[in-house]
Amino acid sequence: MAANRGMEQPNIPRSKSGGEAMTASWRLGTIRGIPIGLHWSMALVFALLTLSLATAFFPATHPDQPVAAYWLMAVISAALFFTSILLHELGHSWVAQRNDIPVTGITLFVFGGVAQISGQPKTAPVEFRIAAAGPIVSFALAAIFGLVWLLARDLPYLAAPCAWLSRLNLVLALFNLLPGFPLDGGRILRAAVWQTTGDERRAAQAAMVSGQLMAFALMGLGAIMVFRGNFANGVWLIFIGWFIQNAAMTEATGSTLESTLRGVTVAQAMGPKEPQVPSRLKLRQLIDEHVLPTGQRYFLVVDGDIPRGVVTLRDVAKVPRERWDWASVAEVMIPWNRLSYVTPDTELLAALQMMDDSRVSHLPVVNDNEPCGLLTREEVLHYLRLRMELQSM
Repeated sequence: MAANRGMEQPNIPRSKSGGEAMTASWRLGTIRGIPIGLHWSMALVFALLTLSLATAFFPATHPDQPVAAYWLMAVISAALFFTSILLHELGHSWVAQRNDIPVTGITLFVFGGVAQISGQPKTAPVEFRIAAAGPIVSFALAAIFGLVWLLARDLPYLAAPCAWLSRLNLVLALFNLLPGFPLDGGRILRAAVWQTTGDERRAAQAAMVSGQLMAFALMGLGAIMVFRGNFANGVWLIFIGWFIQNAAMTEATGSTLESTLRGVTVAQAMGPKEPQVPSRLKLRQLIDEHVLPTGQRYFLVVDGDIPRGVVTLRDVAKVPRERWDWASVAEVMIPWNRLSYVTPDTELLAALQMMDDSRVSHLPVVNDNEPCGLLTREEVLHYLRLRMELQSM
């Protein structure tokens, strides 16, 4: 699962279930080069889950045990459950890496986990393998915990957590296999339709419809449970359905963006050559002589033939107005040696990836070591809208 992404600022880093990358509150470490993070909501879930296991579940399934034992089993079980979610996401991530698709991180949050995979699989079989890897890991964990439970049934401190973890991993695998995009089952459905029809866009549309239907079914079931008095579980199902509905929409938007822009180069999307200004230019002159007459917001800073950096209207806005008359562009620009840049032949998707990695809305375009313009998000959005309008004709 993943968070939302709006269409107005197209980015490329994607989770295995769509949407914008979930921001981690705490960094836990790195596994095979993949940063592992924890969202603050997971701490709340851990506390509630531990409390529920220690005060209700384990006392009911294994009575007459010391209270301290219940709390110990609860803490260990909750920790192993989060480890199971992490391994589920690592399953997706490792298969993605084996297929040369970068993974920028994994974040555990209230709805489980999200593997932040940069880009879409190029073929249906790759899509299938990445999607199936998570449930396969969960099924394997269910079997392992179940086997430990069988071998240790006379040891309640070991058997009780293993029985619970076995059932929960089985539920996790089966739930993720529901054919509702962006769940793993929805991605498997997308791969199947893609493989059958050979049309990636039609596959994405079919998967999006399946996700919408699944989301509304979960919300409807949750509403029925609320009306029948099962308030907590009903509300939880409604929230899950709402989350899937939003994630399905944003994933579909992201898939459309990528399929539309695939194969497009920077040269096709960038506008006319951006105006160049000297580094000694005063900010007041920049505003009065360049920004106001042209409406430009980005400028290459060049002295003679030597590129010095890039200055934007946002950089100027950080300087108090009373300093504009004597502060120069050189004082506020981003120096050239701190900039990432692309060439006219760079794929537009790769350029957007670089923008997102650098957290900027523009990139200098260099041809034969000479700056020839700037690529901005606004230009990409304009190009995307034009392409989609032409496709709809």
